[in-house]
Amino acid sequence: MPHHKLSSSSCFSGKLLVSGALALLSAVSMLIAGPARAHGWWYGEIKTFARTPADPGFPEGIAVHGNRVYVSGPATFGTAGRGPSKIFVYDRDNKDLTSTIVVAGEALDQEHALSCVAVDGHGRVYALSTQLGLLRFTKVGRRYVQGHYGAPLPDLPTCATAAPGEACAPAPIELPPIPNDIVFDEDGYAYVTDSFQATIFRYPPGGGAPEIWFQSPALAGGGPSPFGANGIRLDPRREHVYVSVTFSAADPSVGYIYRIPLVESPEEADLELVHEYAAGEAPDGFAFGRSGKLYVTLAAANAISVLDARGHERERIESSPGDEIPLDSPANVAFNDAAKTLLIVNHALLSGDADHFGVLRVWIGDTADPLEKPWLP
Repeated sequence: MPHHKLSSSSCFSGKLLVSGALALLSAVSMLIAGPARAHGWWYGEIKTFARTPADPGFPEGIAVHGNRVYVSGPATFGTAGRGPSKIFVYDRDNKDLTSTIVVAGEALDQEHALSCVAVDGHGRVYALSTQLGLLRFTKVGRRYVQGHYGAPLPDLPTCATAAPGEACAPAPIELPPIPNDIVFDEDGYAYVTDSFQATIFRYPPGGGAPEIWFQSPALAGGGPSPFGANGIRLDPRREHVYVSVTFSAADPSVGYIYRIPLVESPEEADLELVHEYAAGEAPDGFAFGRSGKLYVTLAAANAISVLDARGHERERIESSPGDEIPLDSPANVAFNDAAKTLLIVNHALLSGDADHFGVLRVWIGDTADPLEKPWLP
């Protein structure tokens, strides 16, 4: 079985200076050498969980609820004239595609996309549509019934051109809203990143119109891409909202992980840097493990970055030549706690290779810090 590429950022050395018999050295080495194996898996070993259909392709969002895995798409441009957005529903255990949710009501002759998904306590699925806003799908019998939960994000003028007192986007150029990722807090508020408008919006419990929760030029995209604010999650203590910036306008090509206090009205000065990624690595989605580690997809570097609780990178997980499907613009992540694996959505945005659309599973021996799944009206 091939070993996967693991690069460690810790000061741990694979060699021990041990005096004594070679047998003792061998025994100690067996305890600490990596990658460690458990249940037939190597730490960081990548396998295919499921391939997603090329229609519509470019999957991005993922959520796990019970034994169901929800994967949404397409999240790309150039969709005018193509078919509707979809959510694929897989059995977590046997990996079978059990049903397909087809989004209704999109103007298919115009650009349309479906980015990320979330689940509430009732098991209802929420998905971000660029055209329709925040949708909710309720399972009734064997089918999912689509409902409207939240209005589309507003198209804001840049703050440089806005009238005094007018809501505006602290972005360098005026672009339409691009809803990207979503996370609930325990009170039922849904926080949504807007990748083009340097803004985090918040939907109230029960849905309705989104309100501006936090804005900063630090969340604006730039360099090779206007994608700024991207992934979003709450920390395990529910004290902060973490957000990734894929490409920074302030420092083109560099990416960041920031955190913001989880309060009613955070100030721009409250934004705190957690980790900086080098140019061209492009942090995207992420998830917290019960261990406190943060698992971050690097969409351009085709890797999973593992940060400790202090924001220090400890290792990276990358594909090996023998993998059936390599990491290809990995987007969002979720946990399969039953197998202690990460489920990684292979977005394949840069390559456009339909053979790489899918979900990969990576054994990391960790389980999820459970996401909030509020019992919404």
